[in-house]
Amino acid sequence: MPAQPLHLAHIIRSDAEAIAVATELAKRFAVDASVRDRERRLPVAELDEFSASGLWGITVPKAYGGAEVSYVTVAEVIKLISAADPSLGQIPQNHLGVVDILVQTASEAQKQHYFAKVLQGYRFGNAFSEAKSKTAAAFETRIRFDGDSAQIDGEKFYCTGALFAHIVPTVAVNEENQAFISFIERDNPGLTVIDSWDGFGQRTTASGGVTLNAVKVPLDAVIPAHKAFDQPTADGPISQIIQAAVDTGIAIGALEAAKTYARQARPWIDSQQDHGWQDPFTIAAIGDLEWRVHGAEAILAKAGRAVDLALAEPNEDTVANASLIVAQAKVLSTEIALLASSKLFELAGTRSVLGKHNLDRHWRNARTHTLHDPARWKYHLIGNFLLNGVKPARHAWN
Repeated sequence: MPAQPLHLAHIIRSDAEAIAVATELAKRFAVDASVRDRERRLPVAELDEFSASGLWGITVPKAYGGAEVSYVTVAEVIKLISAADPSLGQIPQNHLGVVDILVQTASEAQKQHYFAKVLQGYRFGNAFSEAKSKTAAAFETRIRFDGDSAQIDGEKFYCTGALFAHIVPTVAVNEENQAFISFIERDNPGLTVIDSWDGFGQRTTASGGVTLNAVKVPLDAVIPAHKAFDQPTADGPISQIIQAAVDTGIAIGALEAAKTYARQARPWIDSQQDHGWQDPFTIAAIGDLEWRVHGAEAILAKAGRAVDLALAEPNEDTVANASLIVAQAKVLSTEIALLASSKLFELAGTRSVLGKHNLDRHWRNARTHTLHDPARWKYHLIGNFLLNGVKPARHAWN
């Protein structure tokens, strides 16, 4: 990967501009999305265009030169891109999460340094999750502080975006099991990014592995990430709303494909119709999917407003409410992404399963991405809060 962006990024100035840029990019990204999936063609050129557009910098605070758009807009941007290509929609998720953690826990000098890089077009990847730890929130990767530097050793997986990143923020814990994030340059000795992702969906996120062998960074490249959850912050809801936006985008893409191919399907013999699009059951099924997609979009926007409130007035109640509404968005987006991508084949008919159409990519992407964290626990989170007044635990999955 290049040590710096090939071109300085455009700086977006408003919410409206962010949505307009995303709309135009999505049109271009949709053209070869199926080919990229089929051939597992990594979207290097597309990512360069994506980050150069300025969309990766839209959450940088205004005080540091960014647009500081609302999370209603962030969710809309990710949804638009994901409807075109959900792999591209997912890749900036951790980048945007890191920007928020910088807001919450970085020093003033660190904020000035890293926000400037983001606005220039630098991409953060991630080396957060581990495949061998006990839970998703447990880390075996270690950070040891020695004078004016730190050393990181460990092994990571599900490192979405790391292969394409200029900087790889890495989570490691100290002897007290406190989590820190180190901002490791992509060409830092001891950092190895492995293109080992072979999942059947989200095939071009390059969500493979990272190994860290005695990686050294200066102290000014380390932030105390654990502080983002010591006090009420919107960091968890921010992470989750982006996941819900990806799934909502997948649902939209699947529904649009269902409309296209249902119009081309043959009518069932008992319908006494001339065209598949006249079939009353097909019409009703499309109508059912449409309102469900719009319902997911509506709760996604409501979740964005709840996140914005939690950012503006961070306290136990606003953060809990943001987690609650975002959990609802996660449930609805998961359900409709899986339903729409499955119904697509029922409505389009047997010919829709032919390999040349590659329509199964919608279901594969939905099934893969909705596994990011279990929706079954979102139902519990919602019910436990509403019935028993139990606030959601604060972590990156709530």
